[in-house]
Amino acid sequence: MSNKGKVILVLSLLPQYFLIRVLKQYPEYVEAYYSLGIFPIISKLLNTAFKWIPFSVGDLLYSVLIFFILRWAVKNRKRLRTEPKTWGLNVLSFVSVLYFMFHLCWGYNYYRVPLHTTLNLNPKYTTAQLKSVTNKLVFKTNKLHLAITKDSLIRTTLPYTFVELTKMSQAGYTQLEKQYPNFKHDGQNSKKSIFSTPLTYMGFSGYVNPLTLEAQINAIMPLNSMPTTIAHEQAHQLGYAAENEANFIGFLASIHNEDLYFNYAGYKFALRYCLRELSKRDFDAYESTLCTINPGILEDFQEAFEFWSVYKNPMEPLFKEFYSYFLKANNQAKGIESYSYVVALLVDYLEDRIL
Repeated sequence: MSNKGKVILVLSLLPQYFLIRVLKQYPEYVEAYYSLGIFPIISKLLNTAFKWIPFSVGDLLYSVLIFFILRWAVKNRKRLRTEPKTWGLNVLSFVSVLYFMFHLCWGYNYYRVPLHTTLNLNPKYTTAQLKSVTNKLVFKTNKLHLAITKDSLIRTTLPYTFVELTKMSQAGYTQLEKQYPNFKHDGQNSKKSIFSTPLTYMGFSGYVNPLTLEAQINAIMPLNSMPTTIAHEQAHQLGYAAENEANFIGFLASIHNEDLYFNYAGYKFALRYCLRELSKRDFDAYESTLCTINPGILEDFQEAFEFWSVYKNPMEPLFKEFYSYFLKANNQAKGIESYSYVVALLVDYLEDRIL
């Protein structure tokens, strides 16, 4: 590309940035014209293009990009000193293209109408409400656990393969769609990530590639953690970019599934988040609640804890801090803490429902 073309690309960063600043003020327009207008068309095209390929195209694309970026950086390292303007032009023009593609394919969803508004949920709750919902979740999760294991002391063992789980999770969204048409999921596109080991060291269970919309799942984490992880990433594929919203939709898809193991995974997932929040607000209530949970469920929690503990390393907090800044830059003011804000949605949704 000529220098003139690169200059145009670099200059386009400014209008792109200001467009986002403007759209941030008008979520209703983002919802109507992008999230429910342009994005479903892009999503359908990308899903049609990549879902039939058995491996992760997005991970492969990242691998190629990383290779060429490193190769270019090594080959042009001297130009940073001898031709800084040309070097900067090349870098910024590349960044401009990626910035545009990220937002066009998926990123504008960060600025859509919040889910609690579209579902008419109250994002504020009291500690008393949290205690009530947590107790209801304990009762429901205990009941499902006992139905599966027939023994409150035994931890669960998921009897499905990864491929079976992706198909079954899709079936959960089919059921959920009957109650919430906006949660219609057009196609199965969840794959084992090539980067599963690096993801584990970084502390992540999966992600959606914004350029291919494939759900990349950490393939080495405990199988018991996969149902809600797959459902969470599928929520991102629907265009719900906020982490708390993807958590909530993943929970809904799991409990609406006809499979007992998915139901258990969904309620256990919600219970874990509510327990964590309860421990911050009322530790005595948290400790007394733990005593009412089936020991087998606590074993399931312990399995996940021990798995992630093995991979803890000094770099993990840095990766999470970087991702937290990324989330803050994309309209999630609490950064990585946004995951935990699912509790507000869970409390309002479950408070008046019989479990």
